[in-house]
Amino acid sequence: MNTYLLLKTLHVLSSVLLVGTGFGSAFYMFFTNRSKQFKAQVVVARLVVLADWCFTTPAVIIQPLTGFAMVHMAGWPLSTPWIMWSFVLYLFAGACWLPVVWLQIRMKAMLEVADANNTSTLPDLYWRYAKIWEWLGYPAFIAMIGVYFLMVNKPSF
Repeated sequence: MNTYLLLKTLHVLSSVLLVGTGFGSAFYMFFTNRSKQFKAQVVVARLVVLADWCFTTPAVIIQPLTGFAMVHMAGWPLSTPWIMWSFVLYLFAGACWLPVVWLQIRMKAMLEVADANNTSTLPDLYWRYAKIWEWLGYPAFIAMIGVYFLMVNKPSF
C-alpha cells in the first residue's frame, strides 16, 4: 500500500469516528436529558466526555493532518474552492465543537455534584448549558455534512 492510500484510509476512518462519535454522543445525551432520568444522565454525561477524549479529539487532530498531506501529495492547490470550503466548514464545526466540549464537562460536573449530594435536582444553569450545547450541535453537524459532500464530490465552482 502506498503512503497516499494509507493517509486516505486514516482520513476516512477518522472522519467516521469524528462524525459518528459526535452524532452518537449527541443523540444519547439529547434524549437522556429529555428523559430527565437523573442516574442515566450521570452515566451518559460521563461516557460522552470520555468518548470525546478517546475518539473525537484524536480524529479532530488526524483529519487536517491527513487532509493537508493528501492535498500536498496529490498536487491540489489549497486555493481549490472545494478544499477551501471544506477547510472553512471544518473550522466552523470546530468553533462550535470547542464550546460544546466545555459545556459537556461542566454539565458532567454538575451532575456529579448532584449525585454526590444525593439529589437529582439540577441547577437552572445545567439546563441553560444543555440548550446551548444542543443549538451548537446543529450547525456543527450540518457543516460536517457539507465537508463530506465536498470531499466526495470535489465540485468545481
